[in-house]
Amino acid sequence: MTVSPLVLTTLAGLSTGAGGLVVVLCKPTRRLLCISAGFAGGVMVAASLADLVPGALRFYGMYLPPFACGGALVLLLGAGMLMAALLGRLLPEEEELAARMAGDAARTAALRTALITGAALLLHNFPEGILTLFAGTAGPSLGIRTTLAIALHNIPEGVAVAVPFAYALRSRVGGAAAALVSGFAEPAGAVLAMLFLHRWFTPGFLNGTMVMVAGVMLWVALAQLLPSALAGRDRLPGLLGAAAGLLGMLLGIAALS
Repeated sequence: MTVSPLVLTTLAGLSTGAGGLVVVLCKPTRRLLCISAGFAGGVMVAASLADLVPGALRFYGMYLPPFACGGALVLLLGAGMLMAALLGRLLPEEEELAARMAGDAARTAALRTALITGAALLLHNFPEGILTLFAGTAGPSLGIRTTLAIALHNIPEGVAVAVPFAYALRSRVGGAAAALVSGFAEPAGAVLAMLFLHRWFTPGFLNGTMVMVAGVMLWVALAQLLPSALAGRDRLPGLLGAAAGLLGMLLGIAALS
């Protein structure tokens, strides 16, 4: 029995919500905040550099000479990083949030991390939904494999949104809901592609979009998640979380390639 490509896309998106269940099962402490930020940062770095970028490199390598191919990838990665940096500038600064958090610096920093990560995931999940839809349309086995690969790194990304939201707002339900909402961008992207945008989504455009997504993920990991994980007295748990995310994602990529 074949599975609808839209169902596969929805399942991939809902896996972000599955990551948010960690705050229902575990109390969102400062240590868990560092571990989850490190784990998600490690996953994002591995997914970007070991999965998204190599796939686009192989595709563009068929049409461009090596130097031009590398230059295109660098420009697209840089564009994604710039997009993430500008997104961070549009969000409230910690000083603005501190007034709402009664001067609690830890909760303020957690809330800003959650806002930046959540906004980046919305950008990131939208083209992933289109990719999953196209993969499911191309063939059932490719669609299932793509769904599993995307779900694999969506789960820790859901953790990266849920834990800081739950910690900052002191609401486990709110943290889990935030992770679930960020995952809805994937089926939304698929529906928009089906209804309005499919004529523009060529393989070259989709590969370029995924490289820009990799740039967004790298910026969020390097500028927000990993610094948060390695700050303060819980540096070692954060470092172990980052190592676990990086190594686990590499194993998953190898298993599903």
